Amino acid sequence: MSEFEYRTNSTIRSLVDRLTSARSVMILSHEKPDGDAIGSCAMVARALDAIGVPSETCLIGAVADSLRSLIPDLAVRDIPDEDPVDAHDLIVLVDTGAWTQLAPIAEFLRERRDRIIGIDHHARGDDVAGERIVDTSCGSCTQVLVPLIDAMGVSLTHGADEHRRYSIAEAAMVGLGTDTGWFRYDNCGAEGLKLAARLVEAGADKNRLTRVIEDNDRPQRIMMAGRALSSARFADDDRSVVMSLSLEDFESTGAVAEELAGLVNHPMSIGSLEVSVLITQTESDRVKMSFRSKPPKVRGDTCFVDVNELAAVFGGGGHIHAAGARLEGSLGDARAQVCAAITKALQTAGFSS
Repeated sequence: MSEFEYRTNSTIRSLVDRLTSARSVMILSHEKPDGDAIGSCAMVARALDAIGVPSETCLIGAVADSLRSLIPDLAVRDIPDEDPVDAHDLIVLVDTGAWTQLAPIAEFLRERRDRIIGIDHHARGDDVAGERIVDTSCGSCTQVLVPLIDAMGVSLTHGADEHRRYSIAEAAMVGLGTDTGWFRYDNCGAEGLKLAARLVEAGADKNRLTRVIEDNDRPQRIMMAGRALSSARFADDDRSVVMSLSLEDFESTGAVAEELAGLVNHPMSIGSLEVSVLITQTESDRVKMSFRSKPPKVRGDTCFVDVNELAAVFGGGGHIHAAGARLEGSLGDARAQVCAAITKALQTAGFSS
């Protein structure tokens, strides 16, 4: 039996046919959805609304209030607080294809594989969806979705209110902006910038979105940033840093996990740094790890760390310069394992010790 390959196995036309012929659609993404997950779900829901197909969006786990405020028009079911219902003849999975990111709803999905279509831009995934499109050249899943919505004949302005909020274009910008660091990361190339211009022309307000998403923190986030930075341990000639946050840090500050987005990027302003990792204790014997790396200083140079491969050491994955993983064990054990893996990755990438 051949090894499973996570790649496109369908066409836009085929997915459009299934969307337009559906009677009712369930939309979902990965656990603890981020901006790209929320934006992708909203794009699909609004496009279906435009053609008169009812949908329900299932959000798995905690969602930041700032992101939830961007989808007041969606019919939402919160998993696992509410159970999924078998009332839809089509299931659309966006921004993931990994069983590890779908644990609370995995059993439900496994029994309905033939109903699932997947749209993703990650390099790693599992055989969750019977039909899928995977485009790793895109900076966000929302970017992958735009040609699909164009093929449905739906305008990107659909859903907008009198202030041009809550449109498909706005949802697309939420995903594209957050996943590319508001166009700073190298996963946003010429096509991503062209799309951003098209979205602005369609009414997406980048300034509104950055205020709602990026400039809307509680004081607890700043307190957690301070604790993360105070835990920073530099190694490998200051090319790597590992930070950690414990359950006690959450208890002392009153912060919640969804407030930590982007904290791993804080040390990346250091010139010598190549890799930053934030290890967050989620349970007494379980941690979550976020990995970031810088692109090479010269285009085409191979001297950089692929954190998608680094995260894969721990059963995770993501993108070349942004990835994540989960690990069973204590915070101390995780830190030791990660430090060793980073050193090896730097050596493999060609950095001398």
